[in-house]
Amino acid sequence: MTQAEPARTALLDAAERLFAGSGIAQISDRKVAEAAGNTNHSAVRYYFGGRDGLLHALILRHAAALEEPRRAMFEHSDSVLGDVRSLVMPTMKVLAGLPQPTWRARFLGQALHDPATRPLLIEAADAVPTARMIVRSLAARLEHLDPDIVAARAGLITMIVSTAAAEVEARTERSGQDARWASVGDFLCDAIAGMLLAPVTQATSSNPLTEDPASADTTG
Repeated sequence: MTQAEPARTALLDAAERLFAGSGIAQISDRKVAEAAGNTNHSAVRYYFGGRDGLLHALILRHAAALEEPRRAMFEHSDSVLGDVRSLVMPTMKVLAGLPQPTWRARFLGQALHDPATRPLLIEAADAVPTARMIVRSLAARLEHLDPDIVAARAGLITMIVSTAAAEVEARTERSGQDARWASVGDFLCDAIAGMLLAPVTQATSSNPLTEDPASADTTG
């Protein structure tokens, strides 16, 4: 461990907690430094090169922790449910292993909904390729469905897991009870696999979640 590592970790932990509780745009780099006990108010710029570097480090810290467990699970997957479990259960394991109370799920939820941070999520995904491999495997297992529908449903996985995990994390902090992350993961995996395998209603044969209303045909 380098001498800078404890200071970097303290900044990451403080930022994760503050961003989770108040939103990313509402928290200044100075507040992060103060919460980390760092007297240098420019510590975020010094250690991470600025706000984007801090956010990238936060996202990559979580993504990197998922890579090896996902790869190990995916090697033994032989079904849609197995692929889904390879995506979801490592996240539950990481959350279960964090010191209580946890802030990780709520931070990730904030990052997913923050327009300035979403590109960093996509960039970080390139550094941890197993998730993309699993999504390609899901597409192959679901080749009997329209590929656009499969892609749209797969795009909902992150939203479903992120939203549910953030709600469970917040409820756990309020109650002081065990989050039971393994059970949460089992429930989410079953629900997501069911969504992916569901038949397609003719009226929803395209993806209305991303369709531009202005270009929709309103003559009928």
